Amino acid sequence: MQGYLFNIGTAAGAAAGRLGHGILLAKNTVTGPAFIETSLPNVYSHWGDFLEAMRDTLIMELWAGGISFCIGLVLGVVLTVMRPGGILENKPVYQALDKIVNLFRSIPFIILLTALMPLSRLIMGTAIYVRGAIVPLVFGCTPFFIRQVEAALAQIDYGLIEAALSMGCSPLDVIVRVYLKESVGHIARATTITAISLLGLTAMAGAVGAGGLGDFAIRYGHDRNMTDITWTTVIVLVIAVSIVQTLGGWIAKKNTH
Repeated sequence: MQGYLFNIGTAAGAAAGRLGHGILLAKNTVTGPAFIETSLPNVYSHWGDFLEAMRDTLIMELWAGGISFCIGLVLGVVLTVMRPGGILENKPVYQALDKIVNLFRSIPFIILLTALMPLSRLIMGTAIYVRGAIVPLVFGCTPFFIRQVEAALAQIDYGLIEAALSMGCSPLDVIVRVYLKESVGHIARATTITAISLLGLTAMAGAVGAGGLGDFAIRYGHDRNMTDITWTTVIVLVIAVSIVQTLGGWIAKKNTH
């Protein structure tokens, strides 16, 4: 009886082992659609990595872009209203924020990636892969967006601001009802430019192990001389930029008086 049970257990273990090996093999041999096999053989054979790279790029774009948008919009408004002649003029705060923004804008992103590794480990628990890239992407993108927001708000007719103040509107009302409401189209254009710039930063982050399309193109296209992977990555990025530009232009047009 014991021998019979032992044989059953052995057979079950062998079957489970074969099933697990099959699942692992299937995971490591993910291929693309059949029509790609002849024209883009390397993309076809690394289809799983290609899809993962696109997913990683999208994650970095959404997380870093969302955080940069929130911080950049707030600080852009603060710099606008606290500048000399602003509705909440505060020269010490303005000068301090202005110098900090200029500081981070002056550092090349590839150097910023390395310099912020300790902070990335502290906040995200790692300095590599997608999680490790979020912090330097935010620091690299936010100062650029702050200046874009400043430029957008500067196009508001100051007569509208004076009219709102003369009617008794508080500074907060002026910010919400005049600055932000009247500059939606301009801010949409600024956001579009920043999102496209951030897409380039995510590709650059791939050079230091952040993952994404940049890492995919370097690892296979450059290091292994698989030119079809390089050009496929370029085409995907061009399509992504075109989609962002079209969407941003449509939003800006809808909100431009």
